[in-house]
Amino acid sequence: MLSKILSAGLLGIDAYLVEVEVDIAMGLANWNTVGLPESSVRESRDRVIAAIKNSGYDFHRRRITINLAPANVKKEGTAFDLPIALGLLASSEVIPTNRLASFLMAGELSLHGEVKPIRGALSIATLAKQKKLGLILPKINLGEATVVAGVDVYGVETLAELVTFLTGEKDLQPALHTAYPIPTAHRTDYLIDFSEIRGQSHAKRALEIAAAGGHNIAMVGPPGSGKTMLAQRLPTILPEMSFEEALETTKIFSIAGELNGQGPLLQQRPFRAPHHTISTAGLAGGGSFPRPGEVSLAHNGILFLDELPEFKKDVLEILRQPLESGHVTIARAASTLTFPSRFTLVASQNPCMCGYLGSSQQSCTCTPNQVQRYRGKLSGPLLDRIDLHIEVPAVPFQELLELKEGEPSTAIRARVVQARTIQIQRLQKLKLHANAQMAGRQIRKYCPIDATGVKILEQAVKKFKFSARSFDRILKVARTISDLANSPDIKSHHLAEAIQYRSLDRSFVV
Repeated sequence: MLSKILSAGLLGIDAYLVEVEVDIAMGLANWNTVGLPESSVRESRDRVIAAIKNSGYDFHRRRITINLAPANVKKEGTAFDLPIALGLLASSEVIPTNRLASFLMAGELSLHGEVKPIRGALSIATLAKQKKLGLILPKINLGEATVVAGVDVYGVETLAELVTFLTGEKDLQPALHTAYPIPTAHRTDYLIDFSEIRGQSHAKRALEIAAAGGHNIAMVGPPGSGKTMLAQRLPTILPEMSFEEALETTKIFSIAGELNGQGPLLQQRPFRAPHHTISTAGLAGGGSFPRPGEVSLAHNGILFLDELPEFKKDVLEILRQPLESGHVTIARAASTLTFPSRFTLVASQNPCMCGYLGSSQQSCTCTPNQVQRYRGKLSGPLLDRIDLHIEVPAVPFQELLELKEGEPSTAIRARVVQARTIQIQRLQKLKLHANAQMAGRQIRKYCPIDATGVKILEQAVKKFKFSARSFDRILKVARTISDLANSPDIKSHHLAEAIQYRSLDRSFVV
């Protein structure tokens, strides 16, 4: 007998409909799964058989064929366990087939028949809504799936519970849709705060600009100068995520299996800080069945790369595409997937290999060739894509003894939110959220400068040999500085301040 169950597979950060067809025929006992199944799907045979038997149902070994359509797309993951088990029970006439067509089902089965959690429940719920189907998922995934309004979601804990629901012996009620609005009040319960940082007023000003405009920033300074402390406190001054941003970020974390009990919907902007030994696949995403990498997990948040020159050069060059376009494309023989990756890059590095070039506290032991080789690990095109370059010198001893706390994160964030509000209003027709997202045409329209500004910028470009991309970055940063000052026009001092944040460009000029 033939039965069909509707399920879902994952492709990128979206789900697609999969028809699980199960045919049981007379003949020698055999189990054949077709439709480009990966090993985790093929291994479902033993899990499904054990789950059916341990749930109290008979399983007679016969000639079984399972087809996962569409057959031209690879199927990966354990979410097909539940629909395969139901297909076998339907083909064995244990459950009626008339109710199956109105549900989309996904879930992993244990040997005892328990329904275990899966990845991508949020994307699957979105698909169920599009197809106007009810959704049956592991109970532990309910919170994630009920974020999507307009779909009936049923949570089950065991295979036996689901069978009794489909046979009409037990009634299950769909879970209530729970809206998770982003708080209107900003968080104040961070364990770290900008007030804890002594000195470094120049660096804190640059980070405020970076947060206000969504700009990438690189910090250069000796060991112990506070670069990591500054980077870790940047999330405390960022604006809260909108509901749309939270939904998209949560979907990426769900696909990657990274939610880890953080709640059905992420409300904090992600802060990712991978180690410098990370591979290209770990940073950009990849694998035989591509999954999101760190650049995508940092979407709508911060990607912090500490000791930037210690990363492999081919790994760093991968950053060029997401920094420019806001997404990363992974090409494989079978398919090409695109993951969103619009993040703020925060990078830190020492000025040289020993870390003390230009330091007044300790002498540098590097030769000129060693300094050049160390800096040469960062390509010009990559540096061009970083909006702000700042020097973070060692903090003087007297400032370390200072008892008075610095400006708190709440005060800085208030200015950041005000500036970001101005940008959203200016760019809302373009569906952009920050100055850093502007392209060439928008820069020319929204970043006009007067004659004095033109002269200042012309002198800077000639002296420091700024590239065309650096030119655009300077204008965008100047626009953000003027927004922080609540100025409708870019003044000459706004432009001059933006130019000084290109220290790495200047350091390469002979």
